[in-house]
Amino acid sequence: MHLKDIIDFSSHPINDVSYQKTCKKLLDEKGALVLQNFLTPMTIERIKKEGEDNQYLAYYCADDHNVYLTDKDPSYPEDHPRNKLISSSKGCIQDDQIPLHSPLRTIYDAKIFRDFLCNVLGEKGLYDYADSLSSINLHYAEEGKELGWHFDNSSFATTILIQKPEGGGIFEYVENMRDADNGEMNFEGVEKVLNGKTPVKTLSMPEGTLVLFRGRNAIHRVTPTIGETTRMLVVFAYNSEPGIAISPEASMTFYGRVG
Repeated sequence: MHLKDIIDFSSHPINDVSYQKTCKKLLDEKGALVLQNFLTPMTIERIKKEGEDNQYLAYYCADDHNVYLTDKDPSYPEDHPRNKLISSSKGCIQDDQIPLHSPLRTIYDAKIFRDFLCNVLGEKGLYDYADSLSSINLHYAEEGKELGWHFDNSSFATTILIQKPEGGGIFEYVENMRDADNGEMNFEGVEKVLNGKTPVKTLSMPEGTLVLFRGRNAIHRVTPTIGETTRMLVVFAYNSEPGIAISPEASMTFYGRVG
């Protein structure tokens, strides 16, 4: 498939400079850019079929973690926001399990798409992961599976929703919850979020929606999936420098193998 058959350029002219500037302004102001109907309907159905055909390959993991994705700190109590454990569970197929001629590869590798991301994100360049597993991941969340509250370690995330569940699977977030670069973790604010005392924002994501999200300082989660329809979401992972690979320890945790 050609890129023009995969991305709806009439709605999202990603190679247009003025469109790129508009997207950058939205991302800078809101911390999230939501581009609905980014993929053509034909593309969505093809990727769904690929996902269904290859779901048997998925590696499933359940993880208890704190919102900062760090080891426990014994100087704080167990129920302190620094140490309180949150549950996440999901399955995924990795880059080397994505079909060779998948539209996902066409998008990920396209210079037009990378140039768009660079201009919107303010990056000089974006590069594949050096390992064979991390660049493109297709995530599966069946009934009851969720992504617990957390902050990202990376500066941005690039995702496309492929299949929406019958219920649940809602992306919730609270922006500007911490200042990671200055070491301000905002324990009090995080505790209010964990206790349900802070209003949250949600992102509306119909199938085929591209989302760029800055999650380093925005706490966020995906609520448990409800119903028999599996939530499918693709994650495009890039690095700002070439030659970077996921660590063997992280690879075993998330993928059950090393690539």
